[in-house]
Amino acid sequence: MQDNFIDNKNVFNLLFQAASEGIIVVNSKQIVVAANKAAQEMFGYEEGEIINQHLDMLIPKEYHHKHHNHFNKFLDKSEKRQMGHGRDLHGVKKNGTLFPVEAGLNPFSLDGNDYVMSLVIDITVRKETQKQIKELNARLEDKIKVRTQELSDSVEELQKLNLDLEDEIRRRKQAEKKIKDALQKEKELNELKTKFLSLVSHEFKTPLSGILTSATLAEKYTREEQQEKREKHLVTIRNKVHYLNNILNDFLSIERLDSGRGQYKFSNFSLKRLINEVVYNANVTLKDGQEIIYPKEIEDVQLYMDEKILELILSNLLGNAIKYSPEDTLINFKIDFENEFIVFKIEDQGRGIPQKDQKHIFERYFRAENALLDQGTGIGLNIARTHLENLGGTISFESKENEGTEFTIKVPLKKS
Repeated sequence: MQDNFIDNKNVFNLLFQAASEGIIVVNSKQIVVAANKAAQEMFGYEEGEIINQHLDMLIPKEYHHKHHNHFNKFLDKSEKRQMGHGRDLHGVKKNGTLFPVEAGLNPFSLDGNDYVMSLVIDITVRKETQKQIKELNARLEDKIKVRTQELSDSVEELQKLNLDLEDEIRRRKQAEKKIKDALQKEKELNELKTKFLSLVSHEFKTPLSGILTSATLAEKYTREEQQEKREKHLVTIRNKVHYLNNILNDFLSIERLDSGRGQYKFSNFSLKRLINEVVYNANVTLKDGQEIIYPKEIEDVQLYMDEKILELILSNLLGNAIKYSPEDTLINFKIDFENEFIVFKIEDQGRGIPQKDQKHIFERYFRAENALLDQGTGIGLNIARTHLENLGGTISFESKENEGTEFTIKVPLKKS
């Protein structure tokens, strides 16, 4: 019996024509009930060939059994997520060829039936690019070895000549060390650029795909009794846009720090206004049942420092508290004064930081073991500590896994 899912033609015509990624929709029995042109071309099928066929025809045979179990568990939980965390995924073309893919899963219900929509992206080009980058890095390492050997040979040759000019030898050795350091920095820079490009590609691609999906699905909820579902997708869009904005702010802050430019703009501003702005923006991303407790009647002190930098730091820490805490929990945002410093404390009831990861938590791009599956860049805390050190402040934390974390920030009340 043909599924009634495809009867809603107005919505899915819009969905299929708007998306450049492959889109495949299956029912609870893993039968394909809809697929756009991009998906069919990606897998090498003619229009309509995969409709009413089992999803197994698009998955490598060795994964069929495991995939059935994963699919059923995923449908029971009914929550959006990326498919295959930490693993390479592959699809199977009609001619049997395997190719690498990236897939996002979005469950939903229609007319009492459960469905899963998958956004599939062919990442063959990306994988090839990553391979080329690795090869370039390997060649760079070979060049470094050759150059180092050449320098070593030069030093040995000078030593064989029994030159009495010790000062000259010392200067040559210094020059050798500078060249080695320069080559090492060049290698590290290339590795950092590779990691950065991969990070940017992933962190932007996932939210943008989610925004497209939510925007398209929201359009189908036009009746009054469907407004709650529509609002759910609008909240998703707002949250993902807010997340992208925070990532851009972090990247811009990294660029300013690394460039060494005079990046701070000091001015007098109201502490109360700053706190209200930070909390207001954070409230947009709260999960169900979460609440930020903060002093609403705080003394309106005038601070003198870079207002935008302080707002960036506090927003980053509040955002982490929200992201790494479950629903129906409290986040305490405390403000106090100690001599010439103002002290901010942000305490959550979240998953905490594993003991073995705590010594690395301020390193750039580091992600704690229990946060690897969450979205994030691993640069926020590094940026916060660097700015605070530049501004004469400090940052510290106390954390216990599965119980929560408290970050403490101290900044001068006046900074000349």
